[in-house]
Amino acid sequence: MATLAMEQASTTAELPRSPRFNEKTHPLAKLLFAAMLVGGLAFAGWSILVDTRAAGEQMALGVFAFLGLALVIALAFEFVNGFHDTANAVATVIYTNSMPAQLAVVWSGFFNFLGVMLSSGAVAYAIITLLPVDLILNVGSAAGFSMIFALLFAAVLWNLATWYVGLPNSSSHALIGSVLGVGLANQLILGGSRGGTAGVDWSQATKVFSALLWSPLLGFAGALLLLLVMRVLFRKRPQLFQAPAGNTPPPRGIRALLIGTCTAVSFFHGSNDGQKGMGLIMLILIGCAPTAYALNRTLPASATAAFVQTSHAAHAVFHARSNGLSMNPVDARATLTDALQHRKAEGPKVYAALEALSTNLIDQVSGYGSLSKVPASASSNVRNDMYLVLDTTRLATKKPEGFAPAERATLKAYQDDLEGGTRFIPLWVKIVVAIALGLGTMIGWKRIVVTVGEKIGKQHMTYGMGAAAEIVAAATIMGADHLGVPVSTTHILSSGVAGASVGSGAGLQFRTIRNMALAWLMTLPAAMLLSGGLYWLMLNAVRIFGL
Repeated sequence: MATLAMEQASTTAELPRSPRFNEKTHPLAKLLFAAMLVGGLAFAGWSILVDTRAAGEQMALGVFAFLGLALVIALAFEFVNGFHDTANAVATVIYTNSMPAQLAVVWSGFFNFLGVMLSSGAVAYAIITLLPVDLILNVGSAAGFSMIFALLFAAVLWNLATWYVGLPNSSSHALIGSVLGVGLANQLILGGSRGGTAGVDWSQATKVFSALLWSPLLGFAGALLLLLVMRVLFRKRPQLFQAPAGNTPPPRGIRALLIGTCTAVSFFHGSNDGQKGMGLIMLILIGCAPTAYALNRTLPASATAAFVQTSHAAHAVFHARSNGLSMNPVDARATLTDALQHRKAEGPKVYAALEALSTNLIDQVSGYGSLSKVPASASSNVRNDMYLVLDTTRLATKKPEGFAPAERATLKAYQDDLEGGTRFIPLWVKIVVAIALGLGTMIGWKRIVVTVGEKIGKQHMTYGMGAAAEIVAAATIMGADHLGVPVSTTHILSSGVAGASVGSGAGLQFRTIRNMALAWLMTLPAAMLLSGGLYWLMLNAVRIFGL
C-alpha cells in the first residue's frame, strides 16, 4: 500500500491539478453539514426510543449506549462509502465542465439520498445471507456483536486506506471480504466441528463474486462499444469527442446528457450501496432490541389469517416428504441449523423438522393473534424459527424438479409471508443511512475524482467518453439492483472510463490501471485478514475481561 501511495503521489505531481478544485466551501454550507449530521444521529436515537417503548421494551442505559456506538460505526461505513465511491459519479461532469465541482457533489449527494430512500431492501439481505448461521441466530451474543464490529471496522479501515492513496476501490468488495473473513475465522475458532467451510454460504458467495467479476468487465466492454457507436451516429458533431477548451461548458444538449447520466449513477449507487449498511444495522437492532426489531410489528392483524392459511398448505407439503417422522421443536431447530451450515436440505429428517417448526409457528402466531402481539420473551425464538424455516425451504426448492408446480407455488407464498415477517427495514433506518451516504458524498471526494478524471486515460476526458462511461454504469447498477446482487459502482465506472479511453484511441495510463487491478485483487484477502484478525482479538477480549 505504501508503494501505491508513492506512485499515486508521483503521478499527481506529473499532472497539473485542475483549478476547478480551488473553490472554497461556504461557512454556511459547513454549518448545514454539521446540523444534518447531528440531526441524523439524534433522529436515529429518538426513533429507537419510540420503537422500543411502543413494543413495551425497556432498554438499560448501557445497552442503549452500546447500540448507539454500533450504529455510529455502521453509519460511518456508509459515510466513508459516500465519499469513496460516489466520487466516481461526479468525475465525468466535473472534467467535462458540465457542473462546478461543489454543485456536482451536492447534486450527487441528493440523488444518492433519493436512491437509498426508494431502494427495495433485496441487496441488504443478499449481504446478510453471507454471514454464518451462528451470527444470524445469536446476533445478540458476544460472538455476534464481535463479528459485526470486526467486519465493519475492517471494511472502514480498508476503504480509508485506499482512499488515502487515491485508488478507486470498491466498498462492496471490502464489505464482502470482511463478511467472509469473520465467517472463516468463526469456523476456524470452532475447530472445524461443523464441517469444512460451513462458516460461509459459498453458494451465495459465488453469486456475489460473479456479480463483482462480470460488472467491471461489462463496464469496460459496454463503454468501449457505446463510444464506437456514438462516433458513428454523431460523426457530424465532432465536438462530442473533443476535450473541453479550458473551463468552457459543453453544448446544452451534451451538458444535459452528462448531468442526466451523473444523476442516474448517483441514484442507482444509493439504491444499491445504501442497502449494504441497512442489513447490518438491522442485525445490530435485532441483537440489542429484539422485542422491537426481531419481528415486523407493522404488519396488520389481518395478515395473520393469510399467514396461517399458507402455513397449513406448506405444512402439508412438508408432511408428505417426512415419511411419518415426528420431531420436537428443539431437535427440529438443531436439524435445520445443521442443514443450513452444510447447505444440504434434503431427506425425510429435514422435512420432519420443517413440519415441526411450521406447526410451532402456526400455534404461536395464531395464539398471540398477530406478530405485533408476540411478547418480548418469545420474539427472538419466533424470529429464529421463521428464519430457519424460510432459508431451509429456499435451499430445498433450489432443485424445483422435486416439487409439483402447485407445491412450488405453495412454498413460494409461504416464503413470502415468512420474509415479510422478518426481513423488513424501518423507514427511519433508510433515512439515517441516506443522510450518512449523502453527506459522505460531499466530502473527501477530490482524491478519487482526480484519479478517475486524470489518471486512467492518456488524454483529457471528452464529452463522449464521460457520457459512455456513465450510461453503461447506470444501466449495469440498475440491473444489479433489480436482481438483488451487490456490485461495485467504483469498478463499473472506472472500468467504463478505461473502456471509453480505449474506444477514443487515447490509450491508458498503465501505472494507474495496474494499481487499480492490484487494489481489486488485494481487497478480498486484505479485508478477510483484517476482519478475521479483529474478530479473534475481540472474542479474546470478551473472554479475558468478561465483557
